Amino acid sequence: MTGRLIFVDVDGTLTLPGSNTPSEAVLRAIQRAQERGNRVFLCTGRCRAMLLPLLKYRFDGYIASAGGYVVCGNEVLYDCPMTPEQGALTMSVLKSSGIWRTAECLNTSYTDENLKIYLTGHIDEPGNVERLKWRTDTERSLRIRPMREYQGEPIYKIAFMYRNEEQLREPERLLGQDFQFVIQSPWLGIRNGELINRKFDKGQAVRRICRCLNVDLADTIGFGDSGNDLEMLRTVGTSVCMGNAAESVQHEADQICPPVEEDGIAQEFQTLGLI
Repeated sequence: MTGRLIFVDVDGTLTLPGSNTPSEAVLRAIQRAQERGNRVFLCTGRCRAMLLPLLKYRFDGYIASAGGYVVCGNEVLYDCPMTPEQGALTMSVLKSSGIWRTAECLNTSYTDENLKIYLTGHIDEPGNVERLKWRTDTERSLRIRPMREYQGEPIYKIAFMYRNEEQLREPERLLGQDFQFVIQSPWLGIRNGELINRKFDKGQAVRRICRCLNVDLADTIGFGDSGNDLEMLRTVGTSVCMGNAAESVQHEADQICPPVEEDGIAQEFQTLGLI
């Protein structure tokens, strides 16, 4: 094949966090890159269910659940949910530590309602009105269901939110051997992170797609903005970090492009000669 493989994170890179609508400029850039023989893959921490609204834009495949579910064309290359024992343990440990959980399964995600109850009860605290609105809008746009509806489906990844570092000590002790605690930059002041199985990451997923298509890693480009993008940025031939990313993530990239609000992907596609 001709062209390069391009891997694009979603929240904070392709779209604003929680959004399912890339800008017209970015969509045009992706289409033009594909017309020139490049292939563009989503590479995200979102589970498959959260990605469905974006798949209408005809990407060439996707990496979901931070590498736990990998699709190239119409072929599933990798599918690695937690074991039932792991799922039960992680959910129990996080709950007992007072951590708010979003269990991300293949077809649906489920979130603790206690977070919105907490924010509603502290609505007078600075920023909580905005936090509550953000949380409600995110659940709606990503089709996240309340935890009471969870029926034990296999879990691929758990996103979590918490109030202080002390809450993480026991979960890290009990779960750290099998899972990475990837802490993200605070969003509207809420501490948050992702519990990701050590069996996979975005970098390994990039390698799986390269092997499938017989493409050298030197011919790959990755775009990201957060901690769960680090393995992808370290793996691809050319790594690009968004201008809105944390400084610690920017240090890992070969190049920095304008932030997502300024259609950074579209501008960088031009700079790299992809369009």
